[in-house]
This record gives sequence, C-alpha cells and structure tokens, in this order.
Amino acid sequence: MKQPDSLKSPARRAVLKAGLAAGVVLTNPLGALAAAPPGFDQWRDNFRARALAKGISEATWNRCMGRVEPDMSVFRQMRNQPEFHEQIWQYINRRVSDWRIIHGREALRKNEALFGRIERDFGVERGTLLALWGVESAYGDPLVQQNHMTPVFPSLAALAWNEPRRKAYWETELINAMKIVQRGWSTPEEMNGSWAGAMGHSQWMPEVWLNVGFDYDGDGKVSPFGRPDDALGSTAKYLVNRGKWHRGEHWGYEVRAASGSASGSRSYAAWASAGVVRADGQPFPQPNASAQLWIPVAGGPAFLLGPNFNSVKSYNPSMNYALAICHLGDRCLGGPPFIQPFPGSERALTLAEVQEMQTRLTKAGFDTGGTDGRVGNDTMKAIKDYQVKMGLLPADGYGGLKVLARLRQGG
Repeated sequence: MKQPDSLKSPARRAVLKAGLAAGVVLTNPLGALAAAPPGFDQWRDNFRARALAKGISEATWNRCMGRVEPDMSVFRQMRNQPEFHEQIWQYINRRVSDWRIIHGREALRKNEALFGRIERDFGVERGTLLALWGVESAYGDPLVQQNHMTPVFPSLAALAWNEPRRKAYWETELINAMKIVQRGWSTPEEMNGSWAGAMGHSQWMPEVWLNVGFDYDGDGKVSPFGRPDDALGSTAKYLVNRGKWHRGEHWGYEVRAASGSASGSRSYAAWASAGVVRADGQPFPQPNASAQLWIPVAGGPAFLLGPNFNSVKSYNPSMNYALAICHLGDRCLGGPPFIQPFPGSERALTLAEVQEMQTRLTKAGFDTGGTDGRVGNDTMKAIKDYQVKMGLLPADGYGGLKVLARLRQGG
C-alpha cells in the first residue's frame, strides 16, 4: 500500500496518485462501440499468451479481455494530474472537513458492530480506520463511485499496452485484475476504479487485493466492493502486520512544548517531566508509552507522536497525510479542532459554506462537479481557475474564507 492522497509499494503509490478519475468509458466485455487504435489488437493477441501462461483461463480471458477496448483517456489523466501546493493547514482543513466529519459519524453509526469486531480482532481503533475509509473513498459513497470511477479493464489494458515506462507493472496488474475475476471475487462489470485501477472502499490496486486482502465477512470471496467488511478488515490487518500497530495506544496528542524541548523517543511521563504537556490540560493516559515530539511549523501546534502514527504512515508515507487521518479520526469521535492554530491559517469552511461556494462557482461558469459540500479535485480545479481569472494570489485551488468572500461580492 491510498489516495488519494498510499503507499509504500509501487502498487499503493499508484493508488493515491491516481485520485478520482473523471469521465466514464463503456466497458461491456461482450462488445465495444469504437474500433481499437492501431496496434492494440496485435498487442492483445501477444499478451493473451503471457496471461494464459500466468494461469488465466480461456474463459476468464474472453470474459475480461476478449473484446475490450483501451480507455485512451488514461493518458490525458496521467499527464494532467492536478497540482495543488497546499500549506499544511490547508491540507488538514480540506481532509478534516465538515463533510467528512458528518458522514464519518453516520458511517460509524451504520457500521458500529463491524468496527467493534475489528477493534476486538486487531486492536485498531475505530477512529483511525474510519478516517482512512473517509479519505480513500468518501466512506464508499455510491455517488462517488458512480460519478468518479471508471471501468478497470479498459484503463489497465490501455496502460499495459501503451505506457512505455512501466509496461511490465501494468501488465502484471492487468493479470492480477483477471485473477480477481477468475477467483469469483468480482466481475468485469463491477470492477470500477480510478484511472490507474485502484478499487473499492480502500482504493487498493489488484495486486494488493490478491496479497493483502482477506475474507473478513466469511462469504467465500475477498471483495473491494459492496459491504465494507473485507476492505476495512484487510486494512486493519495491514496496519497490524505492516504498520506494527500497538493495541490500546492512541496515535498521539497535541501538546504545549517550550522552545528547545528535547528530541528523540521517550516516555510520555519523561516528556511531562521535561515540561511537555497536553494542550487540553488532560494527563497522558499511558505515561509509560513512548512518543516523539514533532512541530510541523514553527509557531503552530506541536504533537507527541506514538508508534501508531507511524503505523498510519505505513499506509501513505506522508506526515501531513498521517496527521490528517489521525485528526479526522479524533474529530469523528467527538474530539475538538487543534487548540493552537497554524500560522496564517483560517478556519475550515462549514458544510453549508462549501456548498454555497460550489453553487456560486458553478453559476460563475466554473464547474465543481456537484454542490454536495465535498471538496475533491473538480472543486479544487474550479477554485484555481476562478482565482486565476480574478487575480487572486496565490492561485492554489484552496477554497477558504477569502475565496468565498470574493464570490459573495459577485466578482
């Protein structure tokens, strides 16, 4: 192992880099409308022999690849991945949003028994797992799947055929996708994902599903789709096995630390003796557990990070990503925003304010892809385009109070 946004292996990195794709391509395995581009049919004939040599049956090949056409839009999406240079407070605000907090609490309510079972079986606390689910797939939101996911086989076929730098990787993932079908875990029609082939609740590549996923709901298959049991159970198992999750420990705490505080790993009790205390004034519940001090930005909030913060980093090796996941988990469980603000930061927009911003942008001719209050790449691109047109600097794609205020002026 995202993203998007994880990853530690090339498979997982590809997942997050992929993000949510736009534009749906027909994927009827029994027939396609457009003729294959020159050279594709010859490649497919040659690839067929390699796939069969890897154990793919004739029946599976015909079902998945017999008449599939390559989704050539993947190359445009690969070239045009949006670049948004976010400061850490912007990164946190966008992911720990009202939309994710509200829908996260609802997702937890609906799946209370599942999260309780996972906590008993693996020791992974529900907040962290819930937040991973929310960031990776918006809690499996069917509208996100419908509006932003594309058929996997046309995408992987195009990449395996005509992506020159990593052809072997994409061919392997295409074979892995066929193995999923051959095992009866899914169908070609059901397998929709990002342009890079990342699928389901946890946005895993086919290779990850084959080697990390397991049948947690006992229905005889490992499914990225439908009920979230397999995806969340597999993610918890990953955090334990790869991330070395510590049962019963929190990821860490916001703290108040004097300048020049010591570095390195030491117990919470030792940190407290050195004058590092929780920002909310509460005692550390496990004084003998170990933690390290991290101050992301001078003058901003400081944190003592335990081993489970690094467990989240095993999913995506970004400090900002891990902090967003851990903070979102706390917020979904009723925790407060950070007490010490980041320098130059502004509060996150409320759900109603985000919806107002999306509505105003759309009316102004900047399509946000919907007005649901969830800020994805479509909304960020619309914001950036609006900033450029209006001369708002920096044109960073961040939709905050300044952008909303300008929109309200009618500009």
